[in-house]
Amino acid sequence: MATPVQYQLLADALLLVHVAFVAFVLLGCVAILVGPLFLWQWIYSRRFRWLHAAAIGIVVLQAWLGRLCPLTIWENDLRRRAGEAGYEASFIQHWLKQILYYDFPLWVFGLAYTIFGAVVAGLWWRDRERLAARTRS
Repeated sequence: MATPVQYQLLADALLLVHVAFVAFVLLGCVAILVGPLFLWQWIYSRRFRWLHAAAIGIVVLQAWLGRLCPLTIWENDLRRRAGEAGYEASFIQHWLKQILYYDFPLWVFGLAYTIFGAVVAGLWWRDRERLAARTRS
């Protein structure tokens, strides 16, 4: 059986994984947007684009289903086992409130995730010829 300190360390490690996931989604989109300006060819990698689209797709689907992220649920459980309080809302909602002091309803985040997902889909559309060419070569 793990100690409260071990649960806290696991929760903190999971928080870092969660932050890395969010950074991948956000920074990946920024890279895809500005990559053509810097002639970054790696942004046309099918593997990268599929992983990026799948990541935001999972977030959008969870929002539409009204579900919290499994990482948030798992981290909350670990924090409670460590004797700490878990999040009262979603991961993003919690940290935006901590950073920006905004408390939006959950539907606002669902809308934001959906718009972000549409941007990712639009970038696929923008780059469809280059992505197809990489598959053929």
